[in-house]
Amino acid sequence: MKITDFDIRAVEVSMTVPHKTAAGVIEVCPLILISVETDQGVRGNGIVFCYMSAFLKPIFETANHVLPLLRDQTLDPKFNTAFLAGRFKLVGTQGFMGMVLGGIDMALWDALARSKGSALHQLLGDAPKPVKPYGNVGYDGVKGSAEGAGLLAQQGFLGVKAKIGYPSMEEELEVIREMRKAVGPDVALMVDYNQSLTFEEAKTRLEMLKDEGLTWVEEPIYSHDFSDYVRLHKETNAPLQAGENWWAPADFQSAFDAGVVERIMPDAQKCLGVTGWTRIAEMAAKQNTEVSSHLWPEVCAQLLSVTPSAGWLEYVDWFNPVIKEPLKIKNGFVDLEGVVGTGIEIDFEAASRFEVR
Repeated sequence: MKITDFDIRAVEVSMTVPHKTAAGVIEVCPLILISVETDQGVRGNGIVFCYMSAFLKPIFETANHVLPLLRDQTLDPKFNTAFLAGRFKLVGTQGFMGMVLGGIDMALWDALARSKGSALHQLLGDAPKPVKPYGNVGYDGVKGSAEGAGLLAQQGFLGVKAKIGYPSMEEELEVIREMRKAVGPDVALMVDYNQSLTFEEAKTRLEMLKDEGLTWVEEPIYSHDFSDYVRLHKETNAPLQAGENWWAPADFQSAFDAGVVERIMPDAQKCLGVTGWTRIAEMAAKQNTEVSSHLWPEVCAQLLSVTPSAGWLEYVDWFNPVIKEPLKIKNGFVDLEGVVGTGIEIDFEAASRFEVR
């Protein structure tokens, strides 16, 4: 099966609720929608999340430069992605290039699975395991965070994560404790600092959070300070989480080599798509490292279902307006029944309403 053509579109999808973090507010979802076409009439879909509207145009132009290099190649995602990574090795697989390569890789795997009439997890070969999703609360203060957490618990989520990094530790503790009251004792609580603390600030705050029963504390310090993550864990014994900002398998290998082995959360886009994820999952299994996910719930639900040391799926509905059949959740777990491909089938008619030209 040969790759013959491409469809690339830039869209801005309005957020139902603006997502606040300690680093800023996300009000719209700027996306690049990628469709890879084959000579057998099979299409594969992928999505690139651009984070900021200002990045839409350069990432769109990058995708338009990269994708034609695959024309007339045999559809073979591992080979195709390795070819592109090699073609741009002087640029590297980080930044805009890494984001585009990850989105393309997901589209290629989607096409391959759809060509066989199967779901991605079936193509990867393992019997799927149950996957637990958690919902997200933004940097919404005491009242907003508690109300948001309570609503997610009522909807059946078994875990809830909140953005923190408040000016005072007192406010931070109040947010977490009010959320705990809202969700009850059996719902897992995670928190995310979005890299907003220095090492000493993190050490002080983690000491004060140690009795709050948190499942993890995400990215309290700069994400690539691998040795400091190891030191922070040794000095506080806090359940640290990181990985969403690491690029390709190489960053994960560097983290493992430094001793970061407790838990990781790859971003399917930044880690080089499905191809990168499967390599990272193999590394993690050797270290007995728990693997959770960042964004891309449709794709990551299937990846986690065949990841030996799977943890939690991050669920967001940000891409739903341009997906024909968004991920379903049933009784607190992901429902993969009837899913074909990666689960991302772009609704181009709906997407036309959000297109940016």
